Amino acid sequence: MDHEELLHTLLEGLELEHEPGAREGETVVTLPGERKLKTVVSLLVGDRALSLRAFVIRNPDENHEAFYRYLLRRTLRLPGLGYAVDGSGDVYVTGRLPLAGLDEEALDELMGAVLTACDEPFNDLLRLGFWTSIQREWEWRISRGESTANLEAFRAELEAEPVQEADGQGS
Repeated sequence: MDHEELLHTLLEGLELEHEPGAREGETVVTLPGERKLKTVVSLLVGDRALSLRAFVIRNPDENHEAFYRYLLRRTLRLPGLGYAVDGSGDVYVTGRLPLAGLDEEALDELMGAVLTACDEPFNDLLRLGFWTSIQREWEWRISRGESTANLEAFRAELEAEPVQEADGQGS
């Protein structure tokens, strides 16, 4: 059994949703989240290692220094993973696992660490990098009687702030 077949067998054993990726040797795994709806992980079987890359969040709109400092501090606690930024400023988790160590336990631990790295800090990253947009979205939804369900994690903070009237004046 080659390493790509082994990976698929292990993913099936872990009951993780997966499908072939666009590149040769790539498998895409979808992990369900709590804060983030889902995390999509690209696993690429190379000659000696399994490489992974998972999208975390897009380039922040604001507060860049605090946003990236937060990620760098979290990186200290990630087992074999790290945060990376692409040319657009979007944030990913990356990592490598030697193929010699590829077994169900190692893959399970790796996928758990990826999910934790992507899902656990998601709301904090939204607060740090997108708070102004969240406030605007909340105000727009409230003013039109729209559902605020997707902003529920921020309700207490948003309700503590005055809602802006249509003319821009606070209430």
